[in-house]
Amino acid sequence: MFIGIDWGGTKMEVIALGRDGETRARHRVSTPTSGYDDCIRAVLDLVAAAEQTAGEQGSIGIGIPGSPNPRTGIVRNSNAVLINGKPLGRDLETALGRPVRLANDANCLAVSEAVDGAGKNEHVVFGVIVGTGHGGGLAIDKKVHAGYQGVAAEIGHYPLPWMTQDEYPGHKCWCGKHGCLDMYACGTGVELDYRLTTGVEMRGRDIIEAKRASDPVATGVYERFVDRLARSLALLTNIIDPDVYVLGGGMSNVDEIYQDVPPRVVNYLFGDTFETPIRKALHGDSSGVRGAAWLWKD
Repeated sequence: MFIGIDWGGTKMEVIALGRDGETRARHRVSTPTSGYDDCIRAVLDLVAAAEQTAGEQGSIGIGIPGSPNPRTGIVRNSNAVLINGKPLGRDLETALGRPVRLANDANCLAVSEAVDGAGKNEHVVFGVIVGTGHGGGLAIDKKVHAGYQGVAAEIGHYPLPWMTQDEYPGHKCWCGKHGCLDMYACGTGVELDYRLTTGVEMRGRDIIEAKRASDPVATGVYERFVDRLARSLALLTNIIDPDVYVLGGGMSNVDEIYQDVPPRVVNYLFGDTFETPIRKALHGDSSGVRGAAWLWKD
């Protein structure tokens, strides 16, 4: 049995999967904000609940925002700030009394979809999160490829490619730099673009509905989002050229992008065609927690 935990900024979810991918148990709790030790206890409680429900023990994989340094084990770059600077993997192994595998949550998306999702049977699967932020994960032969520094596929924090004069130097990102894709090719970027254009706050889903109703401002915001996402995929294709892109996060549910983005990619690609499939994550919001479980699927 494979146990996976999706450790988010606001919620923690556990799933227990059988060898064929069937769900044996599933539970969710709010992520503690009271302290690091309380978070560790929450993980222990989730594992215990899953194993009690399923009636057996399992391997444990955990997907986290941020990533562990592959040489020190120290977590960095997490919006679940209580785990930054902590040797989370070692602390969990001590508390649980067994091995634990950690991976960035976007890498878990890629693994999930590579094992039994929209990227099944593909050699190189690149998962792109277009939700609150713009992030990426890379799976090669169904395994996480985190890179030598442990930051492979961190596409949210390279600058928006091929910036226009109006875009340069870019919005200031929470990471301290300017122009990061995390501020553009995502739901937050759509909402920010609409607010800067109109002075009005509107949720991403409402902007998309306004675009579908032919509102010209919302349509302009959507067209810029599509072009910016296409630029990201063009740069990725020039560097990695994966077998498939799998999209997750809230904006991945906008069905129009799967027809509107590919023709834009070729405009920026170092080549004359773009034929790489772009697919919606088969497991949707469950991809992260399933991918955490599959970190042990050897």
